[in-house]
Amino acid sequence: MGYISVMRILVLALMFLSTNALAQTPKIVRSEKADFTIRTIAENLEHPWSVAFLPLGGYLVTEREGKLWHITDDGTKEEVAGLPKIYAAGQAGLFDVITGPDFKAESGYIYWAYAAGDSSANNTEVARGKYDTRTNKLSDIKVIFKAMPKVEGDNHYGGRLAFANDGSLYITLGERFDYRDEAQNLKSDLGKVVRIMPDGTMPLSGSPFLHKLGADKEIFTYGHRNAQGIALNPYSGKMWIHEHGPRGGDEINVLASGKNYGWPLTSYGVNYTGTKVSDEQTREGVTPPILHWTPSIAPSGMTFYTGRAFPGWRGNLFVGALAGTHLRRVVLNGEKVDGQEELLGDLGARIRDVRTGPDGGLYLLTDDSEGKLLKLEPIQAPTVSGETREEKTK
Repeated sequence: MGYISVMRILVLALMFLSTNALAQTPKIVRSEKADFTIRTIAENLEHPWSVAFLPLGGYLVTEREGKLWHITDDGTKEEVAGLPKIYAAGQAGLFDVITGPDFKAESGYIYWAYAAGDSSANNTEVARGKYDTRTNKLSDIKVIFKAMPKVEGDNHYGGRLAFANDGSLYITLGERFDYRDEAQNLKSDLGKVVRIMPDGTMPLSGSPFLHKLGADKEIFTYGHRNAQGIALNPYSGKMWIHEHGPRGGDEINVLASGKNYGWPLTSYGVNYTGTKVSDEQTREGVTPPILHWTPSIAPSGMTFYTGRAFPGWRGNLFVGALAGTHLRRVVLNGEKVDGQEELLGDLGARIRDVRTGPDGGLYLLTDDSEGKLLKLEPIQAPTVSGETREEKTK
């Protein structure tokens, strides 16, 4: 056996050992056959952050710089009037937008997360307002949540929103980068996932720290770094998030009431300087991730695919990758990860958001100064009894 062959075997062995020294990182797998085309719905968006679907068709899309757009399926854009003042600098700005469970036809409440304050003191807030698609205006606006304390800086806001089956609203909050230890402080909203009712009040049940002296009552889980993806698992009813690690250690976590998810006590990543975040990747009292990405892919946006347009993808989790510039498909078996696949890498685009559309399509936002709203749709629609039918989500 030649010298090169011996060295190759040694290198492969070392890679195997180093990989298995970490928590399990499932193999990359090929997709079940899924032929699709990519359709551009809208372009020339300034760092778009979130997309939501309107019942009668069309989309709401946020731009980080502070604009909210109503976009029709032919790409026509009209700015929505009535947003409160937004602090936009660095990573700060306008974040997630979702429609409320009560949104019917042409009007109802929408909810959005954004940075509020100034350069000396700011943090994530959430507001709701009644949106009329006919006038394209917001009314009856109310700030329903303010993350405290407000701090200096323009990093790590979280900013994702999701409704649970019981009608409560979950909000992801970053630890604001320079304040990482606050993720373990139950008197602070930094580095938490909080849970409130749509009007901003506390849920009557299921709040783990409601009766804990000195704790913020709205906290549902803690020990998070910067969660920019949240989705309700439609099969289990549990809320899932993913969050950014530093250099490595991006995580997918299944949320459970009152649990600690470790940051910065545990991490699979290292600091940007190369130094250790912690000597521990796991510890007693910390809920481990079901998956981590090391090196980091910088995840943003997340959806469980429930449509019928791509039957082989039903039940899979999809995550946008910013640093990884691809769409990540995660194959699940309950809460166990069976494999992964990288899609759309040839686009070379930072994927900021990914959503399952009501028509079964998979919708994406690319994070760029000339960002796009894209749709993955099958080349040939599936048929039932020989006839094409309109696809709807489960």
